[in-house]
Amino acid sequence: MDRIRIVGGQRLNGTIPISGAKNATLPLMIASLLTADTLVLENVPRLADVIQLQRILGNHGVDIMIAGKRPGDEPASGRTLHISAKTIVDTTAPYELVSTMRASFWVIAPLLARMGEAKVSMPGGCAIGTRPVDLLIMALEKLGAEIEIEGGYVIARAPHGLRGGEIKFPKVTVSGTHVALMAAVLARGTTVIDNAAREPEIGDVADCLNKMGANVSGIGTSRLVVEGVTKLNGARHAVLPDRIETGTYAMAVAMTGGDVLLQNTRPELLQSALDVLARTGTTVTPTNEGIRVARNGSALKPVDVTTAPFPGFPTDLQAQLMALMSLADGTSHITETIFENRFMHVQELARLGAHIHLDGETATIEGVKRLKGAPVMATDLRASVSLVIAALAAEGETMVNRVYHLDRGFERLEEKLSRCGATIERISS
Repeated sequence: MDRIRIVGGQRLNGTIPISGAKNATLPLMIASLLTADTLVLENVPRLADVIQLQRILGNHGVDIMIAGKRPGDEPASGRTLHISAKTIVDTTAPYELVSTMRASFWVIAPLLARMGEAKVSMPGGCAIGTRPVDLLIMALEKLGAEIEIEGGYVIARAPHGLRGGEIKFPKVTVSGTHVALMAAVLARGTTVIDNAAREPEIGDVADCLNKMGANVSGIGTSRLVVEGVTKLNGARHAVLPDRIETGTYAMAVAMTGGDVLLQNTRPELLQSALDVLARTGTTVTPTNEGIRVARNGSALKPVDVTTAPFPGFPTDLQAQLMALMSLADGTSHITETIFENRFMHVQELARLGAHIHLDGETATIEGVKRLKGAPVMATDLRASVSLVIAALAAEGETMVNRVYHLDRGFERLEEKLSRCGATIERISS
């Protein structure tokens, strides 16, 4: 199993290109099931989750061609996928595939909308909480689906097609909004999705669906209105930049000091996180090329933050901020309101010398003068990268174990950081 070795203490200087967003790429790939025509996705990141979803879609009869390199391509430039679901040969998504990636459960919506039936395994466990599918099932039932659960599978039927309806989510759910949106575009009549998630990735999927011939309005708001159409066409769409990768590298620069241009990204995708970063004393400057982040060695100021759905502070940056606050000059508080069990990085950060106290959903971080390298274990995707950020600023060597989590969500992490002066290498077992 691969490990990452980091020797801390180097400032970061240079340019880091930001990849396409994983959290938009996966639902965009799944949306290809809605049409018999080819969907072309550009700026697709090279990630383990993308490769796994290719296998999952292949089980349904989807053909995916990966375009070759083009003149002038940067090593970190995204790939182009040509996805064709001309003939869906199987409407069952088996446990052995769905259990490897929770987002793959979302295939239930396009399969049901286009084929009138779907049998999808309940997703397996997840390190950061249960994340049940009850709201997703509720959304499909509001559109006329007949649902039964049998033998660990959700069996959905709509033999005469789905019909428009009113879907009001009792709480904001990104997965529920994705499922409702993909099911509604081919439903007869009008669907209203109230309390919809407003994350930029939802808007990216909605924009792509509109390019395919859907009629979705209210994009970027909490009320989406979908006028159903009888069929969708192919389209070409570039995946938006990854705001979580952007925020992660921004916090790495804040933690180590230095000056880095985060290229090909946009500040409006993560303004709340950038505002928090500015409160720590880090300089954040939007440019025509992206976002420039700099800290000249001045002390980090402590901040109090509560995670919230977009446009609030993202739960996916909570672990990274906690690593940053471990070196702040004072006491910080981070309250996690989105996922239970999302503080598993705390014990590993403590191994590096961080002082963190947990009380329910709130972590109190007492800043220390320095961290020291140690062997640590990655527990999930965001926790793993928080350990990398901490290790970049720690004295001596840190070995991060079980880094396959990182490969799920960060493209060429070691390469991007080493190009900016970090001493970091992957050790393959």
